[in-house]
Amino acid sequence: MNSPLSLGGFTDPLWFLLLIGVAGLAVGYAWMLLRRRRDTARFTSADLLTRVAPRRPGRWRHVPPALLAVGLVLVTVSLAGPTAEQKVPRNRATVMLVVDVSESMAATDVPPNRLAAARKAAKSFADTLTPGVNLGLVAFAGSATVLVSPTTDRTQVKQGVDDLRTAEGTATGDAIAAAVQAVQSFGKLVSGADGPPPARIVLMSDGKQTTPADFNADRGAYTQAKAAKAAQIPVSAIAFGTAAGTIDQDGKRAPVPVDDQSMREIAALSGGDFYRAEDVDQLRRVYDTLSEQIGYETKQADASQPWLVLGALTILAAACAGVLVTQRLP
Repeated sequence: MNSPLSLGGFTDPLWFLLLIGVAGLAVGYAWMLLRRRRDTARFTSADLLTRVAPRRPGRWRHVPPALLAVGLVLVTVSLAGPTAEQKVPRNRATVMLVVDVSESMAATDVPPNRLAAARKAAKSFADTLTPGVNLGLVAFAGSATVLVSPTTDRTQVKQGVDDLRTAEGTATGDAIAAAVQAVQSFGKLVSGADGPPPARIVLMSDGKQTTPADFNADRGAYTQAKAAKAAQIPVSAIAFGTAAGTIDQDGKRAPVPVDDQSMREIAALSGGDFYRAEDVDQLRRVYDTLSEQIGYETKQADASQPWLVLGALTILAAACAGVLVTQRLP
């Protein structure tokens, strides 16, 4: 996190010309001290000076003008309009949460099972997103369905998450395509002078695509990931589960290991990022990271107030020191 007094540039640097005046005051003060010392040595007897003014402020008399000079420098910096990088909540962004509900999500390697753990983490993600982010929900198994269009109403999204149920198949490409279409349709409604708001797809899945089998087919995940990149909608892909996952299939335990490779490739092809989560705590941390990335943006913001406050306090300290040390204002 940046310090309140960090600098990222100035909006009106011409105010720094005032520092010439501050430097002139410093030079004038030094010249005055030298002249006073010279005149004192020339016209005053040392013994007489000791008897008349045995107690002098000494070096402390320089503190008030030094504080005054520092205060003037700080006020000048504030007038020059310093800026600093600050994290501010986004007031417009679109996120589609895409959740795999294929039968492999019933695996119990993540207790109580993958889908139940995913529901809990997804609702936490909805709650932690900043209010200005519009969140939508897509569920997919053998086909993809937009359950909730992008909205700032988190209640709708969390209700949709609670209603998720497992089904056959894994149509990852269809899910990405549905999410892209939902983002683009919503973007046309809220597009402003700067165009549609920035968007991202958060894809959470445990298994390999099965519908279609070819990832590079028209409906394939790799093809749709490239289309998402062309639409400037990166996919943050989360591989959820472990290599030891199994489900009950026709009375037998069938292995359903998590598929890292295809999820990593989807993220890369879309211009997004890849995450790995083997339990609900890791998944929640991934969502927290994404919430921070999505919900906030870094901007150059005005940072003059701390400099102005510090300058004013320093000048006030100079006045107090002048009264206490030399019995006059600096």
